[in-house]
Amino acid sequence: MKSRFHIQKQPDGKTKIQVKASGGFSLFGLGKTDVEGSAGHDKGEADTRSYEPLQLDSSDPNDLVRALKGIELIKFIVLKDFHYLPQETQEQFAFVLKTIHELSKITFIIVAVWREENRLIVYNGDLAGRVISVDADAWSHDDLRNVIASGEKLLNIGFGDQFKSALTEQSLCSVYIVQDCCYRACKQLSINETSSNYYKMSDDIDVKQLISNVIDDQGARYNAFLTNFSSGVQGTNLEMFKWILYPILNCDPVELEDGLSYKEIRTSIQGHHPQGTGLNPGNLTQALTSIPALQSKKNIKPFILDYDRNNLRTI
Repeated sequence: MKSRFHIQKQPDGKTKIQVKASGGFSLFGLGKTDVEGSAGHDKGEADTRSYEPLQLDSSDPNDLVRALKGIELIKFIVLKDFHYLPQETQEQFAFVLKTIHELSKITFIIVAVWREENRLIVYNGDLAGRVISVDADAWSHDDLRNVIASGEKLLNIGFGDQFKSALTEQSLCSVYIVQDCCYRACKQLSINETSSNYYKMSDDIDVKQLISNVIDDQGARYNAFLTNFSSGVQGTNLEMFKWILYPILNCDPVELEDGLSYKEIRTSIQGHHPQGTGLNPGNLTQALTSIPALQSKKNIKPFILDYDRNNLRTI
C-alpha cells in the first residue's frame, strides 16, 4: 500500500502535511522520517490493519511528538553527523528538544563533533539538566589498551607488551592511530582473520614507522584542507580564514592539544596581519564562529577545526 500525502499551505505561511498509511517525510530538515498509524487484531489467519491519516505541521514539535506517540515508539532516535547540519538548523532543533523532553519520554542520541562539551546547551540554555554529554574523543592509555585487548580476543592473537606500551604512549591518545597501527601490524604478518590457534606476535615491530605511515596517509587530506579553508567563501581583503591558520600552523603541537585561546589567536594575527593592531576584533570573531559552516560548505569531512564559543578556544 503506497503512502498518500497532501501538503496544504496555511494562511500563516506554515505547511500542513497529511499522511495516510505509511511513508516518509522530512521533519525540521533532519532527513526522512517514517510514520505509520495503525490498529489491528487477529482473526483466524487474517490480520486486519486500519490506517488513519495524520495531519502534521513539519515545523511544530508538538505534532512530531504526537506522531511518534501514535506509533508507540519505544526506541532511541539516533541523529548521526549532527554537526554537518547548518548552524541555524542545529539551533532550531535545540529548542525542539526542550519541547520533546517536556511532552514525552522520547530519547534522542545526537552524535556530533564539537569543540565544547555542551554545544546544545550553548544553543539553548533551557536544555541544562536535560541533556547528558559523553566525550567520545577522550581516550586514556587504559582505554586504548582495552581497545587492543578487544582486538586480540577477536583475532585470537597477542601483541607484544613492548609494542602495546610504545603504541599507546606515542599515539597522542588517538584511538584511530592505535586501531590503524594494529591493523597494519596484522597485515604485515598476513593475519586477516581469527587464528585457529593462539598466535603471539613478536616485539620487533617498528611502532614509530607504523605511526608515521598512518599520519603520512592523511597528509593529502590535510593539504587539501589548508588550500580550501584558507580561500574562505570568497576573496576578501582581510583574508581572515587564511590568517586563522597562521597561529595554528606556527604553534607547538603540544599546545594544540588544549586548543588556542581567542587572545592567543588575536595577538598572533595582529602581530603579522597587514592591518596589525588596527584589525577589527569583530571580523576575527565572526570568522572563528563560521569555521564549521565554512568546512561544511567546502565539503571538508570530517571537520578538522572547530571553535568553542563558550570558552573562546579553537583547535
